[in-house]
Amino acid sequence: MTRKETVERPETAVCTVPTDTPEADGTLSWDSTTLVLATVRCGPVTGTGYTYAPAAAAHIIDDRLADVVVGCPVFDVPRMNEAMQRAVRNAGLPGVAAQAISAVDIALWDCKARLLDLPLTGLLGAAREDVPVYGSGGFTTYDAERQDRQLRDWVGEEGVPRVKIKIGESWGRCEERDLRRVAQARASVGDATALYVDANGAYGAKQAVRVAAALADEGVTWFEEPVSSDHLDTLARIRDHVTIDVAAGEYGYTLPYFEHMLAAGAVDCLQADVTRCGGITVWLRTAALAQARGLEISGHCAPHAHAHAAAAVPNLRHLEWFHDHVRIERLLFDGVLDPGGGSITPGGGEPGLGLTLNTERARQYRVG
Repeated sequence: MTRKETVERPETAVCTVPTDTPEADGTLSWDSTTLVLATVRCGPVTGTGYTYAPAAAAHIIDDRLADVVVGCPVFDVPRMNEAMQRAVRNAGLPGVAAQAISAVDIALWDCKARLLDLPLTGLLGAAREDVPVYGSGGFTTYDAERQDRQLRDWVGEEGVPRVKIKIGESWGRCEERDLRRVAQARASVGDATALYVDANGAYGAKQAVRVAAALADEGVTWFEEPVSSDHLDTLARIRDHVTIDVAAGEYGYTLPYFEHMLAAGAVDCLQADVTRCGGITVWLRTAALAQARGLEISGHCAPHAHAHAAAAVPNLRHLEWFHDHVRIERLLFDGVLDPGGGSITPGGGEPGLGLTLNTERARQYRVG
């Protein structure tokens, strides 16, 4: 093998998987989730990447990105990432274009590691053996019984010592039910389990401070997006007035966004999503920005896309074991990881991400 190995034209596929029950958080509801798959071939191997995004992301890969990476040396992933970002300048990088770039970037890293016959952790270099995870779900559409069952499954069956539920129902208009559900969650998991909440930007500023005081009484230690992360100064003021750790960053699509968030003092722990921020290339740079300020990073959703990159950074707090995405990744891929005991261990010997698309199972969810 030489550095002359070059990338063939990426291919895309779109899979839409219905949820197992209607789901909602504080500001959005949905009954299906779409995964956009990017595959990159180089010589004898194929790399796989994906993003959770509208089907339009596949069109961006086909129309804007494919020609950019074709014929490039497969080892030069950062060069291709930069070229893809420049290619969508007039289309607009933040949003769906960044998600499309993320899928291709992940596929390129997977392909490169497979060519070298290395787990991606072996290529990136591991900072840890295990990646801590937290169970994430607890949607606002769940009744008390379903929420209790999900939380007890994570804590009791899987041994995961940290869990998160959604609050901020109906843009913060159901505050009493939010707090009742938090109390029920605490009763389900016991005092020894870390309990987190995510408002998805549903609350107003003073409401978020008021709610945070009640959350602290229940031992909640993580308050995700108490207000919209578009308003960094407001997020910073809330952080100054509450004792719970404030987290945000899942809607970061560019590296400068994360720098602005950190410079504003808006978070105690930075979140970034490898399937949105520009892929593994940009996620690793984002982790370095956080480390330079003495902060940790948490991987948002898509756990199997994050696992190897998460193992490569010293300032990782944890990775979100998100109900929807775990379910989809188990459906579509072979080689998924086991969160038993509260952590996953990527790099068990299979090359790249260690994932193989199960084409038979994926076929029933293909669209377009």
